[in-house]
Amino acid sequence: MIRSPRLQFATEEDIRDFQNRRLREEVAFLAKSSPFYQRRFMHMGLCPEDIVSVDDLQGIPVTTKTDLQSFSRDFLAVPELSVVDYVTTSGTLGTPVTFALTDSDLERLAYNESQSFATAGCVPEDIIQLMTTIDKRFMAGLAYFLGARALGCGVVRVGNGIPELQWETIKRISPTVCIAVPSFLIKVVDFAKKHGIDYHRSSLRRAICIGEALRATDGSFNALGRRIASEWPELELFSTYASTEMQSSLTECAFHCGCHVPPDLIIVELLDEDNRAVPDGVAGEVTITTLGVRGMPLLRFKTGDMCIGDRSPCRCGRHTLRLSSVLGRKGQMIKYKGTTLYPSALYDILDNVPGIVNYQVEVYTGDLGTDQILVRIGGERDGEDFEKELKDIFRAKVRVAPEICFESVDRMASLLMPPMSRKQVKFVDKRECEC
Repeated sequence: MIRSPRLQFATEEDIRDFQNRRLREEVAFLAKSSPFYQRRFMHMGLCPEDIVSVDDLQGIPVTTKTDLQSFSRDFLAVPELSVVDYVTTSGTLGTPVTFALTDSDLERLAYNESQSFATAGCVPEDIIQLMTTIDKRFMAGLAYFLGARALGCGVVRVGNGIPELQWETIKRISPTVCIAVPSFLIKVVDFAKKHGIDYHRSSLRRAICIGEALRATDGSFNALGRRIASEWPELELFSTYASTEMQSSLTECAFHCGCHVPPDLIIVELLDEDNRAVPDGVAGEVTITTLGVRGMPLLRFKTGDMCIGDRSPCRCGRHTLRLSSVLGRKGQMIKYKGTTLYPSALYDILDNVPGIVNYQVEVYTGDLGTDQILVRIGGERDGEDFEKELKDIFRAKVRVAPEICFESVDRMASLLMPPMSRKQVKFVDKRECEC
């Protein structure tokens, strides 16, 4: 695989020339080795030589999650004997998809994650505590471990949950960086407060945050980010963006103005409903073309994630495209009482209300065929007065107020982590399919 760690600091012209050259190589590989893309190119009458630059991608149909779910095995571009690791997607927007990785894909993951850690300021002298799972067919946990080793850092594989074990490890080993879901950091702080642990003087200095948004699209902290930063100001928070399908991760630099795209590993387009590129500053669906993936490479795959792009030079010296926090999943967009919103807008409100311990947002189809929202809440408060207070807050923030149902904290915990789930299920979509 061709790698160029200094490419992110090159000029826009040099980055474009590199990606054009690599794209031609990738398209030739797909035409030779991928049954799915062989069939697509034949149907289109497309020759690999027709694609000479990133601009030519506009003439190729996008690949969708339905394609992956329906023809998964046809995306495999190597003999099965070359596969050394299998992972699956989380299945947030449908049936999970199995991805097959080769030795070179694992090396690519390690390189990508080491560069992501370096973007966040990590150095070989750091010890990284993994507060995430590395099993359950989870690609990211393995990538974090491989990336930390590639950078030369020490690694402590604690896994997710169990605040007591996290603190015992911090005391015993003195890690300087942790990788965690942001909301779990609140639990880590709460445990420290209850047990007299002076977390302000702990060894941790950076947190690489995954799975949940920390920032609004303008780069400022959202409610969750503000809460963590106010509770634990000594801990610098870094946002990331990744998915199993793209086999790459994007990370903030020290200036916290968007997640940097690694230009030697992936080409990113932001597309509208008609698959046309949107200008900077306008939300579009993240659409990726992998560079260097050999097991199951993808061409113009629409991730379902809605982000805003920024191509202006960053103060860190990088000239790469940066992506905002995810506004939401395209398939999770809600049209409620004349207002269009994403679950993240509701999360940002709920994360900022004292007395709420946990919650889940459910969307279903009402009697008139329209979207309806039910928010289940577990916490220290309930009753009509609290319900009215919450609805007033919703109306002030997003103009509409959802239906609210109070549950016990334990009941909510079981709903959020159903059996076999790798992460919290904060959004449940029960809408009837329009088709």
